[in-house]
Amino acid sequence: MKTTSIVKKILSSYESENFGVRTNLSRILMHGKLAGTGRLIILPVDQGFEHGPDRSFAINPDAYNPIYHYQLAVDAGLSAYAAPLGMLQAGVGNFYGQIPTILKINSSNTLAQSMDQAVTGTVDDAVKMGCSAIGFTIYPGSDHNFDLMEEFRELSKEAKDKGLAVVLWAYARGAKISKQGETAINIISYAAHMSALLGANIIKVKLPTDFIEEDPTKVAFENKLIEVSTLKDRVAHIKKVAFDGMRIVIFSGGDTKNDNALMDEIKAIHLGGGNGSIIGRNCFQRKREDSLKLLNQMIEIYKSK
Repeated sequence: MKTTSIVKKILSSYESENFGVRTNLSRILMHGKLAGTGRLIILPVDQGFEHGPDRSFAINPDAYNPIYHYQLAVDAGLSAYAAPLGMLQAGVGNFYGQIPTILKINSSNTLAQSMDQAVTGTVDDAVKMGCSAIGFTIYPGSDHNFDLMEEFRELSKEAKDKGLAVVLWAYARGAKISKQGETAINIISYAAHMSALLGANIIKVKLPTDFIEEDPTKVAFENKLIEVSTLKDRVAHIKKVAFDGMRIVIFSGGDTKNDNALMDEIKAIHLGGGNGSIIGRNCFQRKREDSLKLLNQMIEIYKSK
């Protein structure tokens, strides 16, 4: 597996990690149509847990089948495919070695009221399936946040000791954070930096808006020390707080939106120096041919100068 100078530069910021972790990061960065560019598109399909199967898949019934998602990620030439234990187990026998996989190791569901996640897979599960990484969610701002961070510390150590990379989903939410505040620039900035501090190899956050949540961090933005007027500026700032760009940061695709709105977001991530997208519903809630066309457009944007 060849490695480009761009990928070598990214990996040079992970010199404290063992060779297994760096090899698996390289596998993700060097796979698919964006191989070697330093940009990533990952297909995550954990929405059956997080939102329920019918809310997620009824709009495109083919998506009830775990094989559909594996095949979509492979055929689109994506960087990796992320899913909970059962989804990966249902297709790994057909697709092992064809695309790097990420075991989403904790999950929530909308039937519960608490802002918490249950550990639903193990590091050994990830190793047995040949995964390149585990994925984990924390909720900065939640009453369960400290427990989640401690769980992450233990699982992250185990994963890295066994040579797996670690992807951290950081979704800020809690009693003191408004709904609008969940994507506020100051809150997303805090969550991204917290993820870097926790030792995440790849950080996943939502795209930040220009809204500033009531919080002690607000003053730095009110004093206009940080430029946040455009989405490009806000993406650049999130990369800045991830150790001055030393950590890989990818952005959630969020709710299903029209093609033009989605492409505008992709262009802003690209121009702001973000490492790419982790995009689920905007893929599998479209028909397969439409999803493949959309993903190819995204890939072309990320490959452009």
